[in-house]
Amino acid sequence: MTRNSLNASVQSTNQPEDRSPEPPANGVGSWSELFSGRHAVVVSILAGGVALYAMNLYFTAALLPSIVDDIGGDRYYAWVATGFLMAAVIASMLVSRILGSWGGASAYLTGFLVFAVGAVINAASPTMELLLVGRVIQGFGGGLLAGLGYAVIRTALPQHLWARAAGLMSAMWGVGTLIGPASGGLFAEFGAWRWAYVLLMAVAIVLAGLTRWALPRGGGSTADQAPVPVLSLALLTLAATAFSLSSAVSTGAPTAIALGVGVALIAAFFVAERRGGASVLPKLTYAQGNSLKWIYLTVAALCAGVMTENFIPLFGQELGGLSPLIAGLLGAALSVGWVVAQIFSVSFAPSAARRAIRLAPLLLTGGLIAYGLLQTDGASTPRMIIWAVALFLAGAGIGLAFPHLSVAAMSSTDDPAEGAKAAAALNTTQLISYTVTSAIAGTLIRLGDTTPVDSARLMTIGITVLTALGIVTALMATRGRS
Repeated sequence: MTRNSLNASVQSTNQPEDRSPEPPANGVGSWSELFSGRHAVVVSILAGGVALYAMNLYFTAALLPSIVDDIGGDRYYAWVATGFLMAAVIASMLVSRILGSWGGASAYLTGFLVFAVGAVINAASPTMELLLVGRVIQGFGGGLLAGLGYAVIRTALPQHLWARAAGLMSAMWGVGTLIGPASGGLFAEFGAWRWAYVLLMAVAIVLAGLTRWALPRGGGSTADQAPVPVLSLALLTLAATAFSLSSAVSTGAPTAIALGVGVALIAAFFVAERRGGASVLPKLTYAQGNSLKWIYLTVAALCAGVMTENFIPLFGQELGGLSPLIAGLLGAALSVGWVVAQIFSVSFAPSAARRAIRLAPLLLTGGLIAYGLLQTDGASTPRMIIWAVALFLAGAGIGLAFPHLSVAAMSSTDDPAEGAKAAAALNTTQLISYTVTSAIAGTLIRLGDTTPVDSARLMTIGITVLTALGIVTALMATRGRS
């Protein structure tokens, strides 16, 4: 869609008169303008959608121990995250098509309403199986909202506010991962986990109502005509399912078979990606001699470590006797480290950025190993403080590298358009890593289920095998860079 047609789409809608000030002479709008008049409503919708998605995974992680105590289904613990994430991956592949066909308002309205339906099912679930259905529906709606955040900026805001709005969208990821565990823990503290989902539903409904008034309507002739990578998505979904089943079947041969099938399907996914006409990741990923594959593998390794956050509240309650609220705050320690380190790392010079990428998986792996080895029954307060420090350092490793991995992806080609696609696919890589690692984590917990300590250690140390692979891929990703 051209800029003229985008502007025409905006102007043709029946919206309140926009009395925003004239664009500044330097072409860059101010924060006060972004949060004034109709713009304030628009950015509330865009930022709210991203925040709902970002916080929801960790929000549920803090609630899960209480949910399992109430309705059972502990063997499906990891499936709650895996189903949500896999649905989000599929939704992310459809964002451009839905936006082009339906327009910004209808696309956002769909995302919010689907998310709300999933929240209602979660709130009313009498069994874990039904809760899983709700989480899949929530994941699809959340995946749409997260993908729409940046895409709708162009059609809903004047050009001189794009940079400010994009910065706000990015900040929402940090806000979501920090608020999610704490707010989920607060609801769990009062035994009100169902009301937590009622609140999410209410927020989604409010934002859906604002959407009809504030966002541009129209569309239908500019849908993305690129084919959907059906085979790759099917193989990825089947792989996640196989890994998830490995935590539900009997231990021994059935577990080994499920894991083996999962690995084989992941291998088939990469073959289909390389040879197929449509792919989840940019074709540049599979070009011989290009560093993009190593960049994505490094991102995947770092994101594998993030998935420990889904289980930290559980272990904090079982091993440390923490209240749900404090256990939720402990679960946020890794995200705090991520956000704090990222604030400082964005100003690194290129040479320091290369060293940060190489250091990141080492710091992440070391922090997780320390956390895993320090797990014990009846943990004392000083020991749990050390847990939090270890998790903070692990998260700091992620934050050091993440901004520079995006730059490295964009620098993997001289073609600006391909570079933009390469950077955008970092989010897809994150979702894939989260999905697969979450499923594997459930199996590791099941294998160590003789005691909570064994489960905590095996899950954490097992994930460090994946993060340690990033030590090698980070060296390959930065090889030859100045």
